[in-house]
Amino acid sequence: MSVPPPLKLDHYDLVLLAALQQDARVPQSELGQQAHLSTAAVNRRLKRLQEAGVIEAFTARLRPQALGYDLTVIVEVKAENERADLLDDLQRRFAACPQVQQCYYVTGAWDFVLIFLVRSMEQYVALTRTLFFDSGNVRSFSTLVAMRRVKTGTAVPVDGL
Repeated sequence: MSVPPPLKLDHYDLVLLAALQQDARVPQSELGQQAHLSTAAVNRRLKRLQEAGVIEAFTARLRPQALGYDLTVIVEVKAENERADLLDDLQRRFAACPQVQQCYYVTGAWDFVLIFLVRSMEQYVALTRTLFFDSGNVRSFSTLVAMRRVKTGTAVPVDGL
């Protein structure tokens, strides 16, 4: 299966994307004013951007502490066996865990880097048993506990404005 060519983004698209990353609840009429486009043109562009996969989702960003998730834990994971099907299984396990906020398959000394949000160290220890020890394919892992959230987010820099 071939990958479609990337969507060619123009100045109007970039203005809309930057505004949406700041507040996805902005009415399309207001987006139109910011981009100097009609509401109908904004609607068409947003639909095209969604269909092309440029816009992945419209979500709300929640403060973890408000829901009792006081610990952010960064974990480096080394797989025992790097056979593709076993790595795919690890990726599925990590992706299925709600406490894993981000999962990266990386190069270098480690195979994966995970970002966890957990309520307590006890919850993290239980997750290590489920995700690392029970999988049968984790050789080792290293844990870093964040002392403070300095910057988090998923905003993509919108260049060219």
